[in-house]
Amino acid sequence: MTRFVRFAVGTTVSYGVVEGDCVRQITGSPFAAWQPTDVTHKLVEVKLLVPTEPSKVLALAGNYRSHLGSKPVPEHPELFLKTPSCLIADGESIVLPADTRPVEAEAELVIVIGKRARHVPVATAQDYVLGITCGCDVSAREWQRGDIQWARAKATDTFGPCGPFLVTGVPADDLRLQLRVNGQVQQDQRTADLIHGVAEIVSWASRYMTLEPGDLIYTGTPGTTPALQPGDTVEVELERVGILTNRVVAEGSR
Repeated sequence: MTRFVRFAVGTTVSYGVVEGDCVRQITGSPFAAWQPTDVTHKLVEVKLLVPTEPSKVLALAGNYRSHLGSKPVPEHPELFLKTPSCLIADGESIVLPADTRPVEAEAELVIVIGKRARHVPVATAQDYVLGITCGCDVSAREWQRGDIQWARAKATDTFGPCGPFLVTGVPADDLRLQLRVNGQVQQDQRTADLIHGVAEIVSWASRYMTLEPGDLIYTGTPGTTPALQPGDTVEVELERVGILTNRVVAEGSR
């Protein structure tokens, strides 16, 4: 298992490997050949960034039975698009728009694509996955119900917390996924309950679009989702991966 981070020191952006409470800078990136360097930093002294710079961000609707309620189970992965511009890193703020409520948090396992994938069969789809990370699919329910498309509801700026670590070598098929708001558990389920698993999702998505290294796929959320209020602290914890933490602020107070 390797924990990568993408981080900034001043204006210099690098990838590194987490070693305890430090990060060791590497040459190259996790998506190609890389080597460790002699340069280390304390994690608390660097600015953590979104783990990748994706060309696209996909997400799934209705991928846990506990979230579907009375809706039918989808026969195939139900994909929708978020945007790279909605992504924020660990420690950054989720901004609640002034003109809509409720805005809710959805804890999710996020797939990180490792190499270009197109028309990939399920049997080999895992070969195209570099690793996984934590994600929060922030969702404006009024816009989601009222708009024809979900662009505002799912891709408004700051609606895609992601990180802090890109973790390789950890099977994603049975990990505990938990959402906490102000320390109170709001969602708690295992990824074994995904309706469509990682390999099926990657295979299905690659039938219709080319997946590039660094692309992200949010895999869906379990159970019910809590409404957020200014001042809240949101934590998404994925077993063996890490904890993604973001505070919530009102628009205009960022």
